[in-house]
Amino acid sequence: MEFTVSGRLEVRITPSDVGKRVSVRRLVEGGAQRQEFTDTVGVLTSWNDDVLVITRRDGQIVRIAQRTLVAGKVVPTAPARRRGPAATYPELARVAARAWQPVVSERLGDWELRAASGFTRRANSVLPLGDPGRPLDEALAFVRRWYADRGLPAYVQTATGGEGTQEQLCAWLVDRGWEREVSAELRVGALAPVGDLDVDTERVTLSRSVDADWLGRYQRSGEVGPDVLRVLGSGPSVWFATVPGGEGAPAAIGRCVVDGRWAGFMAVEVDPARRRAGLATAVMAALARRALDEGASAAWLQVEEDNGGARALYDGMGFATHHSYHHYRAPEGDGPGDVVRE
Repeated sequence: MEFTVSGRLEVRITPSDVGKRVSVRRLVEGGAQRQEFTDTVGVLTSWNDDVLVITRRDGQIVRIAQRTLVAGKVVPTAPARRRGPAATYPELARVAARAWQPVVSERLGDWELRAASGFTRRANSVLPLGDPGRPLDEALAFVRRWYADRGLPAYVQTATGGEGTQEQLCAWLVDRGWEREVSAELRVGALAPVGDLDVDTERVTLSRSVDADWLGRYQRSGEVGPDVLRVLGSGPSVWFATVPGGEGAPAAIGRCVVDGRWAGFMAVEVDPARRRAGLATAVMAALARRALDEGASAAWLQVEEDNGGARALYDGMGFATHHSYHHYRAPEGDGPGDVVRE
């Protein structure tokens, strides 16, 4: 990371660069006797009272005292080399939202408020894809009342790390006491290589609907009510995969939503006693082949940051991170404290 001009470190950013992607070097205060420096790359989301706030690609917010700044510059807003199918953040956000459709929704300008009796944060959070049509604090107050009226905590889903993502909104939410609870990656990849995986898919059964056995393996449904089934069955073209496991719950399951050129994979789960036997790969391949038959060519999926096993599996299939997304929960005080299952 080069900051120098003619061998001298220079700070080439100012408060007028708020909203741009920057790279800065700062002095580590209270460190060892010799001077130590650390580098930070992200979107400069504010510069007030001699403090810089930078939101990194993974959504982490870094506050930097201006007096510690030794170098800084504006850097390109997106990496020069793209991996995976071309897509904008708004396109992928809308595709992912159609795969987890709420039971009730309402528009607030370019924001969509979504609710489904608390089943998945994705169907019980605000998707902000533009201007809410009113000042931010008024919009957030409306959001909190809307979810309180439905007995739910208020969440806002945001994204970081891609062109057109919402680092500024993340910083504003944190400043207002909203707390980030869950972060995950949205990954994309070519669909054909998944369908071409050399794996036995004969044991995988595909269906248009879920049954009690499938739900018995699904770890996130909790008490299964009609809204759970409505969310799981939502989407342009939905498929469910099952690998029988003998008596009891299936050995493995999965879900795929085909939406134009995109095929989204989710709910891929394997019996802990049957892991590392290729069952997840078989489920993915069977669903990918069906999606290819329907004309899809690109794939997406979501994986939480701490799910190392799934991340390794998807790495091997060629999926690359497009952006990170986060769920911010409203501060306690004006709404219920129910837990929403991811």
